[in-house]
Parts: sequence; structure tokens; C-alpha cells
Amino acid sequence: MIKHIVCFKLADNSKEQCEKAAEVLRSMDGNVPLLRGIEVGVDFLRSARSYDVILQVMLDDEEALEAYQKDDYHCSVVKKHMHAVAQASVAVDYYM
Repeated sequence: MIKHIVCFKLADNSKEQCEKAAEVLRSMDGNVPLLRGIEVGVDFLRSARSYDVILQVMLDDEEALEAYQKDDYHCSVVKKHMHAVAQASVAVDYYM
């Protein structure tokens, strides 16, 4: 099992925009069949070093991670929105 984590720093990190981004990320649940689990959160500390939204998904293996990166819903809805609103992102992928 692999965990894929992405932290997003939004250009507009108002509470409304953070919640909208989280909602878009959560919409993968049920729309991206490769996911074995999904967790999305919005930062509440809002410190200078904080990122605004976190995505954690669980996938079976590296092949599933590669397929997830090309999934139609992930690309056309989620990536499209997040690329439009994110100022920066960082990611980590690891075996659980």
C-alpha cells in the first residue's frame, strides 16, 4: 500500500477558498476508483509556514499511483482546479 500526500498553499487562502479546494479534492471519493482511502484537511493555525490544504490518498502500489496521475476525473476536475488556485505544493509518496 502507498500513501500519496500533497500539501497545497493557495494564492487566495481565505477560509472560503480553502474549503472550496478541500471540497474539490474530496470529490475524488467515488469518482476515482483506484483510491483505497482519501483524507483531506484544511489548516487551522494559518501560520506563515503553514500550507493551507492537505490531501492524503492510499493506493495499492506504484502502478496504481501512476494510473491515478492519469485518471480522467483526477486530471480534468481536480488537477485543473488545484493548478488554477495553488501558489505552491509539495508532495511525498511512501510505502505503508
